Amino acid sequence: MGQGAKAIPDEAVEGMLFEVKRGAVDDGPGLRTTVFLKGCPLQCPWCHNPEGVSPESEVWFLHLRCIGCGACVEACPEGAIAPGTRGDRLPDRGLCTVCGRCVDVCPAGARTIVGFTVSAGELVRELARDRVFFETSGGGVTFSGGEPLMQADFLMQALRGCREAGLRTAVDTSGYAPKEVVLRAAGLCDLVLLDIKHVDERRHEQTLGVPLRPIVENLYALDEAGAKLWIRIPLIPGFNDDRATIEQLASLLGGMRRRPLVCLLPYHRAGAAKYARLGRGYPLQDASPPEAAAVEVLAERLRGAGLHVQVGG
Repeated sequence: MGQGAKAIPDEAVEGMLFEVKRGAVDDGPGLRTTVFLKGCPLQCPWCHNPEGVSPESEVWFLHLRCIGCGACVEACPEGAIAPGTRGDRLPDRGLCTVCGRCVDVCPAGARTIVGFTVSAGELVRELARDRVFFETSGGGVTFSGGEPLMQADFLMQALRGCREAGLRTAVDTSGYAPKEVVLRAAGLCDLVLLDIKHVDERRHEQTLGVPLRPIVENLYALDEAGAKLWIRIPLIPGFNDDRATIEQLASLLGGMRRRPLVCLLPYHRAGAAKYARLGRGYPLQDASPPEAAAVEVLAERLRGAGLHVQVGG
């Protein structure tokens, strides 16, 4: 590539997305366009984007729209949809190939496919259409998921393309990825939104399905590299909303060379209805969002450790 030439995103490098959301205000500064990538190694029981966990496309079924006509049963070439009553026609995951024929024949729009592929170049061109909103609000593009670092090649291409297009970017990550991948992404974006969910090794792996140590190591590696960081802590009832855990989190973050912004994200049930659409039960059915006063008490404990804390975002 000659001097001054721009790095055009490779059209052959494709990513699997499940949504591109414009006008987001909780995924970094200003107005954001958030790109949601499919696939995540964590199994968070409270996940509000369960459609982003699998790296593959899936059939999304809106039970209340189903009129029980049986067209999907007849159209499925694999016999993955058994005859049943209205609202009882989820595909057998072992048989379903996500061919889309059941979607095409559904007269009520009760079925759709979650997950679509796009090239890095095509995505960047689409994102550049939002430039005026970013410029007037100080916003930009946030790559989220799922876990965006699972699709590292596509993510890096998209980040390079956004940089060449003059678009500010953020990467919203669990931090569970190879250190070299985390640092490469940090070097190509303007902000890293890093989730820290717990500080106890056993509790972390038992609940989320992955070890804590690589995440902490990546946290300190990003700090050492001088990356701009926002730490996001989802406050989950019965998991990490107790005084002892918050004080341990304060100690962990207080050991960083640079004090990042800490965002407390109170638990909510906004994604609960999505589980049924994927044929799954919601794991935190009995959990309730915390009272604002209780969240503020925890925020004050973190501020007492010298951390800059905000609730939300």
